[in-house]
Amino acid sequence: MLNWLRRPKYSSLQRRDMPAGLWAKCPRCNNLIYRKELERNLKVCPKCGFHHRLTALERLEITLDQDSFEEIDAELTSTDPLKFEGYPQKLQEAKEKTGGAEAVITGEGTIDGYRTVIGVLDFHFMGGSMGSAVGEKVARASEQARDRQLPLVMFSSSGGARMQEGALSLMQLAKTSAAVGRLHDAGFPYISVMCDPTTGGVTASFAFLGDVILAEPGALIGFAGRRVIEQTIRHKLPDDFQTAEFCLNKGLIDLVVTRSDMRSTVARLLSFFGAPRVEPVPVAAEPATPEPAQSRSGSSAADE
Repeated sequence: MLNWLRRPKYSSLQRRDMPAGLWAKCPRCNNLIYRKELERNLKVCPKCGFHHRLTALERLEITLDQDSFEEIDAELTSTDPLKFEGYPQKLQEAKEKTGGAEAVITGEGTIDGYRTVIGVLDFHFMGGSMGSAVGEKVARASEQARDRQLPLVMFSSSGGARMQEGALSLMQLAKTSAAVGRLHDAGFPYISVMCDPTTGGVTASFAFLGDVILAEPGALIGFAGRRVIEQTIRHKLPDDFQTAEFCLNKGLIDLVVTRSDMRSTVARLLSFFGAPRVEPVPVAAEPATPEPAQSRSGSSAADE
Protein backbone atom coordinates (compact mmCIF):
# COMPACT_ATOMS: atom_id res chain seq x y z
CA MET A 1 0.00 0.00 0.00
CA LEU A 2 1.25 3.43 -0.87
CA ASN A 3 2.57 5.54 1.98
CA TRP A 4 0.06 8.31 1.37
CA LEU A 5 -2.82 5.86 1.84
CA ARG A 6 -1.59 4.73 5.18
CA ARG A 7 -3.22 6.13 8.31
CA PRO A 8 -0.83 8.56 9.98
CA LYS A 9 0.23 7.83 13.52
CA TYR A 10 -0.33 10.59 16.04
CA SER A 11 1.26 10.86 19.40
CA SER A 12 -1.13 10.81 22.32
CA LEU A 13 -2.74 14.19 22.88
CA GLN A 14 -3.42 15.54 26.32
CA ARG A 15 -7.13 16.17 26.82
CA ARG A 16 -8.01 19.72 27.83
CA ASP A 17 -10.93 20.14 30.16
CA MET A 18 -13.27 23.01 29.36
CA PRO A 19 -13.95 25.25 32.38
CA ALA A 20 -17.47 25.01 33.73
CA GLY A 21 -19.88 27.90 33.34
CA LEU A 22 -18.72 29.12 29.93
CA TRP A 23 -22.08 28.41 28.30
CA ALA A 24 -25.69 28.97 29.28
CA LYS A 25 -28.71 27.19 27.82
CA CYS A 26 -31.74 29.27 26.91
CA PRO A 27 -34.87 27.68 28.45
CA ARG A 28 -37.03 28.90 25.56
CA CYS A 29 -35.09 28.10 22.37
CA ASN A 30 -32.67 25.56 23.96
CA ASN A 31 -29.70 27.15 22.21
CA LEU A 32 -26.32 27.34 23.92
CA ILE A 33 -25.14 30.90 24.46
CA TYR A 34 -21.65 32.03 25.34
CA ARG A 35 -22.10 33.39 28.86
CA LYS A 36 -20.08 36.55 28.28
CA GLU A 37 -22.16 37.31 25.20
CA LEU A 38 -25.32 36.78 27.26
CA GLU A 39 -24.07 39.19 29.93
CA ARG A 40 -23.15 41.80 27.32
CA ASN A 41 -26.74 41.53 26.07
CA LEU A 42 -28.13 42.21 29.58
CA LYS A 43 -28.93 38.50 29.96
CA VAL A 44 -31.37 38.56 27.06
CA CYS A 45 -31.08 35.65 24.63
CA PRO A 46 -29.71 37.08 21.34
CA LYS A 47 -31.52 34.37 19.35
CA CYS A 48 -35.07 34.37 20.74
CA GLY A 49 -35.21 37.42 23.03
CA PHE A 50 -35.90 35.45 26.21
CA HIS A 51 -35.25 37.58 29.31
CA HIS A 52 -33.20 35.60 31.83
CA ARG A 53 -33.67 36.48 35.49
CA LEU A 54 -31.35 39.01 37.09
CA THR A 55 -30.14 39.29 40.65
CA ALA A 56 -31.02 42.43 42.57
CA LEU A 57 -27.47 43.74 42.27
CA GLU A 58 -27.43 43.13 38.51
CA ARG A 59 -30.74 44.99 38.17
CA LEU A 60 -29.43 47.97 40.11
CA GLU A 61 -26.25 48.02 38.05
CA ILE A 62 -28.02 48.26 34.69
CA THR A 63 -30.70 50.67 35.92
CA LEU A 64 -29.03 53.30 38.10
CA ASP A 65 -26.34 55.82 37.28
CA GLN A 66 -22.87 54.72 38.26
CA ASP A 67 -21.97 55.22 41.95
CA SER A 68 -25.33 56.85 42.69
CA PHE A 69 -26.91 54.15 44.88
CA GLU A 70 -27.13 54.52 48.65
CA GLU A 71 -28.73 51.52 50.32
CA ILE A 72 -31.11 51.89 53.24
CA ASP A 73 -31.98 49.29 55.89
CA ALA A 74 -29.20 47.05 54.61
CA GLU A 75 -29.03 44.91 57.74
CA LEU A 76 -32.79 44.42 58.21
CA THR A 77 -33.60 40.72 57.96
CA SER A 78 -36.23 38.22 59.09
CA THR A 79 -36.07 36.16 62.25
CA ASP A 80 -37.91 32.91 62.92
CA PRO A 81 -40.99 34.03 64.90
CA LEU A 82 -42.93 30.80 64.34
CA LYS A 83 -39.94 28.49 64.97
CA PHE A 84 -40.52 26.94 61.54
CA GLU A 85 -38.35 23.87 61.09
CA GLY A 86 -35.40 24.49 58.79
CA TYR A 87 -36.21 28.17 58.22
CA PRO A 88 -33.03 29.62 59.84
CA GLN A 89 -30.90 27.31 57.69
CA LYS A 90 -32.73 28.34 54.51
CA LEU A 91 -32.27 32.00 55.40
CA GLN A 92 -28.54 31.50 55.93
CA GLU A 93 -28.17 29.61 52.67
CA ALA A 94 -29.99 32.37 50.77
CA LYS A 95 -27.76 35.02 52.34
CA GLU A 96 -24.63 33.12 51.35
CA LYS A 97 -25.96 32.51 47.83
CA THR A 98 -26.92 36.11 47.05
CA GLY A 99 -24.71 38.11 49.39
CA GLY A 100 -27.76 40.07 50.59
CA ALA A 101 -29.53 40.19 53.93
CA GLU A 102 -33.03 39.82 52.48
CA ALA A 103 -35.04 39.24 49.30
CA VAL A 104 -35.25 42.98 48.59
CA ILE A 105 -32.69 45.76 48.33
CA THR A 106 -33.91 49.33 48.82
CA GLY A 107 -32.20 52.69 48.65
CA GLU A 108 -31.84 55.99 46.83
CA GLY A 109 -30.18 56.63 43.51
CA THR A 110 -30.44 58.43 40.20
CA ILE A 111 -31.60 57.26 36.79
CA ASP A 112 -30.23 59.50 34.05
CA GLY A 113 -29.80 62.09 36.76
CA TYR A 114 -33.36 61.87 38.11
CA ARG A 115 -33.46 61.19 41.85
CA THR A 116 -35.64 58.34 43.05
CA VAL A 117 -36.13 55.82 45.82
CA ILE A 118 -35.78 52.33 44.38
CA GLY A 119 -36.44 48.78 45.52
CA VAL A 120 -35.54 45.51 43.77
CA LEU A 121 -36.81 42.07 44.76
CA ASP A 122 -34.40 39.19 44.18
CA PHE A 123 -35.97 35.90 43.09
CA HIS A 124 -32.70 34.14 43.87
CA PHE A 125 -33.30 34.80 47.58
CA MET A 126 -35.93 32.22 48.58
CA GLY A 127 -37.94 32.95 45.45
CA GLY A 128 -38.19 36.65 46.29
CA SER A 129 -40.80 35.72 48.90
CA MET A 130 -42.22 38.50 51.06
CA GLY A 131 -41.76 37.96 54.77
CA SER A 132 -41.91 40.47 57.60
CA ALA A 133 -38.56 42.06 56.75
CA VAL A 134 -39.33 42.39 53.03
CA GLY A 135 -42.68 44.00 53.74
CA GLU A 136 -41.08 46.35 56.26
CA LYS A 137 -38.34 47.39 53.82
CA VAL A 138 -40.86 48.06 51.03
CA ALA A 139 -43.02 50.10 53.41
CA ARG A 140 -40.01 52.06 54.65
CA ALA A 141 -38.91 52.76 51.08
CA SER A 142 -42.37 54.17 50.34
CA GLU A 143 -42.26 56.30 53.50
CA GLN A 144 -38.79 57.58 52.61
CA ALA A 145 -39.97 58.54 49.13
CA ARG A 146 -42.82 60.51 50.72
CA ASP A 147 -40.60 62.18 53.32
CA ARG A 148 -37.95 63.16 50.76
CA GLN A 149 -40.57 64.09 48.15
CA LEU A 150 -39.19 61.66 45.60
CA PRO A 151 -40.72 59.10 43.21
CA LEU A 152 -40.69 55.41 44.07
CA VAL A 153 -39.59 52.73 41.57
CA MET A 154 -40.09 49.06 42.48
CA PHE A 155 -38.85 46.06 40.47
CA SER A 156 -40.83 42.98 41.51
CA SER A 157 -39.76 39.37 41.05
CA SER A 158 -41.38 37.13 43.62
CA GLY A 159 -43.27 33.93 44.25
CA GLY A 160 -45.50 35.66 46.82
CA ALA A 161 -45.79 35.53 50.60
CA ARG A 162 -43.17 33.58 52.57
CA MET A 163 -44.85 30.45 53.89
CA GLN A 164 -42.37 30.02 56.76
CA GLU A 165 -43.81 33.14 58.43
CA GLY A 166 -47.48 32.20 58.09
CA ALA A 167 -50.00 34.94 58.83
CA LEU A 168 -47.20 37.42 59.58
CA SER A 169 -46.22 37.34 55.91
CA LEU A 170 -49.84 37.89 54.86
CA MET A 171 -49.96 41.02 57.03
CA GLN A 172 -47.32 42.55 54.77
CA LEU A 173 -49.90 42.84 51.98
CA ALA A 174 -51.86 45.35 54.04
CA LYS A 175 -48.73 47.11 55.33
CA THR A 176 -47.17 47.70 51.90
CA SER A 177 -50.50 48.66 50.30
CA ALA A 178 -51.16 51.22 53.03
CA ALA A 179 -47.67 52.70 52.65
CA VAL A 180 -48.10 53.05 48.88
CA GLY A 181 -51.51 54.60 49.50
CA ARG A 182 -49.96 57.27 51.72
CA LEU A 183 -47.38 58.00 49.03
CA HIS A 184 -50.20 58.38 46.50
CA ASP A 185 -52.17 60.69 48.81
CA ALA A 186 -49.07 62.88 49.17
CA GLY A 187 -48.97 63.28 45.39
CA PHE A 188 -45.72 61.48 44.56
CA PRO A 189 -45.49 58.96 41.72
CA TYR A 190 -44.93 55.24 42.04
CA ILE A 191 -43.62 53.25 39.06
CA SER A 192 -44.01 49.48 39.34
CA VAL A 193 -41.98 47.17 37.09
CA MET A 194 -42.97 43.49 36.99
CA CYS A 195 -40.26 40.99 36.14
CA ASP A 196 -40.41 37.23 35.79
CA PRO A 197 -42.11 36.00 37.88
CA THR A 198 -44.44 38.32 39.82
CA THR A 199 -47.06 36.23 41.57
CA GLY A 200 -48.96 35.62 44.80
CA GLY A 201 -49.02 38.18 47.58
CA VAL A 202 -46.68 40.62 45.83
CA THR A 203 -49.06 40.77 42.87
CA ALA A 204 -51.99 41.16 45.26
CA SER A 205 -50.38 44.13 47.02
CA PHE A 206 -47.85 46.77 45.99
CA ALA A 207 -46.90 45.40 42.55
CA PHE A 208 -50.29 46.27 41.02
CA LEU A 209 -50.66 49.63 42.80
CA GLY A 210 -48.30 51.65 40.61
CA ASP A 211 -49.36 54.87 38.92
CA VAL A 212 -47.60 53.38 35.90
CA ILE A 213 -47.12 49.60 35.63
CA LEU A 214 -44.43 48.24 33.33
CA ALA A 215 -43.38 44.66 32.64
CA GLU A 216 -40.59 42.83 30.87
CA PRO A 217 -41.50 40.69 27.83
CA GLY A 218 -42.73 37.22 28.67
CA ALA A 219 -42.82 37.83 32.42
CA LEU A 220 -45.12 35.52 34.38
CA ILE A 221 -47.69 37.72 36.15
CA GLY A 222 -50.55 36.33 38.20
CA PHE A 223 -51.87 35.37 41.60
CA ALA A 224 -52.79 31.69 41.70
CA GLY A 225 -51.14 29.03 39.56
CA ARG A 226 -52.43 28.10 36.14
CA ARG A 227 -53.32 24.52 37.17
CA VAL A 228 -55.30 25.69 40.20
CA ILE A 229 -57.33 28.11 38.09
CA GLU A 230 -58.08 25.51 35.42
CA GLN A 231 -59.25 23.01 38.05
CA THR A 232 -61.45 25.65 39.66
CA ILE A 233 -63.18 27.02 36.56
CA ARG A 234 -62.94 23.72 34.61
CA HIS A 235 -61.83 25.45 31.44
CA LYS A 236 -58.66 25.36 29.38
CA LEU A 237 -56.78 28.65 29.66
CA PRO A 238 -55.08 30.37 26.68
CA ASP A 239 -51.45 29.52 26.03
CA ASP A 240 -50.34 33.08 26.76
CA PHE A 241 -52.34 33.29 29.98
CA GLN A 242 -50.56 35.13 32.84
CA THR A 243 -47.88 36.56 30.57
CA ALA A 244 -46.97 40.24 30.39
CA GLU A 245 -48.43 40.45 26.88
CA PHE A 246 -51.72 38.89 28.02
CA CYS A 247 -51.97 41.38 30.89
CA LEU A 248 -51.27 44.25 28.49
CA ASN A 249 -54.05 43.12 26.14
CA LYS A 250 -56.47 42.93 29.08
CA GLY A 251 -55.53 46.39 30.33
CA LEU A 252 -53.89 45.23 33.57
CA ILE A 253 -50.55 46.87 32.83
CA ASP A 254 -49.54 49.94 30.85
CA LEU A 255 -46.52 48.90 28.82
CA VAL A 256 -44.26 45.95 28.02
CA VAL A 257 -40.67 47.18 27.80
CA THR A 258 -37.59 45.26 26.74
CA ARG A 259 -34.68 45.22 29.16
CA SER A 260 -32.49 47.32 26.88
CA ASP A 261 -35.13 50.08 26.86
CA MET A 262 -36.19 49.85 30.52
CA ARG A 263 -33.72 52.37 31.92
CA SER A 264 -34.53 55.05 29.34
CA THR A 265 -38.28 54.41 29.68
CA VAL A 266 -38.20 54.81 33.46
CA ALA A 267 -36.07 57.94 33.08
CA ARG A 268 -38.62 59.47 30.70
CA LEU A 269 -41.42 58.69 33.15
CA LEU A 270 -39.47 60.30 35.99
CA SER A 271 -38.95 63.35 33.80
CA PHE A 272 -42.69 63.45 32.97
CA PHE A 273 -43.59 63.29 36.67
CA GLY A 274 -41.19 66.14 37.47
CA ALA A 275 -38.64 64.23 39.51
CA PRO A 276 -35.76 66.40 40.75
CA ARG A 277 -32.67 66.02 38.62
CA VAL A 278 -29.05 66.14 39.63
CA GLU A 279 -27.09 67.96 36.96
CA PRO A 280 -23.71 66.41 36.18
CA VAL A 281 -20.78 68.32 37.67
CA PRO A 282 -18.90 70.02 34.82
CA VAL A 283 -15.27 69.02 34.51
CA ALA A 284 -13.02 72.06 34.84
CA ALA A 285 -10.95 72.56 31.72
CA GLU A 286 -7.20 72.69 32.20
CA PRO A 287 -5.68 76.11 31.45
CA ALA A 288 -4.17 76.24 27.99
CA THR A 289 -0.41 76.52 27.81
CA PRO A 290 0.47 79.81 26.05
CA GLU A 291 2.32 79.32 22.83
CA PRO A 292 5.58 81.20 22.33
CA ALA A 293 5.24 84.45 20.38
CA GLN A 294 6.19 84.30 16.74
CA SER A 295 8.28 86.97 15.09
CA ARG A 296 7.52 88.33 11.67
CA SER A 297 10.17 86.07 10.19
CA GLY A 298 8.34 83.02 11.56
CA SER A 299 10.82 82.10 14.28
CA SER A 300 9.79 82.04 17.93
CA ALA A 301 11.13 84.39 20.60
CA ALA A 302 12.93 81.48 22.22
CA ASP A 303 14.73 80.73 18.95
CA GLU A 304 15.89 84.31 18.78
